[in-house]
Amino acid sequence: MTTFHMFRGLLPMFLLVATAAADVTSENDPRLKRWLQRFPAADANRDGVLTEAEARGFRNRQQQQRRRTENRLPEPTHADVAYGPHQRNVLDVWLAESDEPTPLLIYIHGGGFVGGNKRGFSTAILKACQDSGISVAAIHYRFVSTDPFPAPQQDAARAVQFLRSKATDWNLDPQRVAAFGGSAGAGLSLWLGFHDDLADPDSDDPVARQSSRLVAVGSRGGQSSYDPRVIKDWVGGRAHEHPSIYKCYDVASLDALDDPKLQPLYDEVSAITHLTADDPPVWMLYSEPNAPLPADARPGQGIHHPVFGLKLKAAMDELGIENVYRHTSEFRGDRDADMVQFFRRHLLGGGRSAAGS
Repeated sequence: MTTFHMFRGLLPMFLLVATAAADVTSENDPRLKRWLQRFPAADANRDGVLTEAEARGFRNRQQQQRRRTENRLPEPTHADVAYGPHQRNVLDVWLAESDEPTPLLIYIHGGGFVGGNKRGFSTAILKACQDSGISVAAIHYRFVSTDPFPAPQQDAARAVQFLRSKATDWNLDPQRVAAFGGSAGAGLSLWLGFHDDLADPDSDDPVARQSSRLVAVGSRGGQSSYDPRVIKDWVGGRAHEHPSIYKCYDVASLDALDDPKLQPLYDEVSAITHLTADDPPVWMLYSEPNAPLPADARPGQGIHHPVFGLKLKAAMDELGIENVYRHTSEFRGDRDADMVQFFRRHLLGGGRSAAGS
């Protein structure tokens, strides 16, 4: 039995008792004293005394470590492949075994456009896709801390085009390409899904000649608009004051975001402004409460509000585009499995063609 599992079994019993007493430590509680002897690493400050806070912290660290271990992705078929000139223009790809060209699902990580990692999706999604004959790719992109909007959007499109350019080498079907992500990665996936094709058939660059279009999109907590005034109107509170917003638009203050010269950029990077009737279906999931923000909401609180999905759903419904809206409060079953099943339908079930659509 691992240290984590032994400690997990003992700690809840202690916490039930400890909450009723102040300053319970290994010096006045025999159980904590025994646990300190068994789990000396729980004593964070190494003073020889185990406190309730240290016990909780140890348990949380053990849980986090277990999750990291369980979600360790296998080595990609091709790792850190450069798709552009910047050091963050790299991607991984896990190719499914197949005699026929395989569909491709691309993961785009979140992180407020200032952080995140391409290995941040679950092994369950990777396994389910590969078992279905779907290859998976995951990309990095430039952060707005050095390269403001629309650099991340441009990188995401370039990655799609690059992957299509490798179709023959990697046994990929360029007609069946989809993308998903969470938060910033969801916003980028939606943008790719709705933006006009960025292919330049006259380019000297063979990658730039490829299509940037998708056949389906998955969004977890995605923002359908990055226009701060739209966010303020839809969400309220101080959601539009998210710390990343200043870096996204390379401004120093909230007042600077009112500059009308920025409106074309707001429109360019917001997915919903590009939505047209020929765009692909979307699966979306939200977990924040579908309610007004509290009066004391923090800057950026609500940036994953369900209103982003509900506004998008209303617009897609009006255009007759398939969309699946989920909220965790009403969700039944495995969320990963539900999303993968959506992609199976559109990547394996004879869905729409993306390239040239």
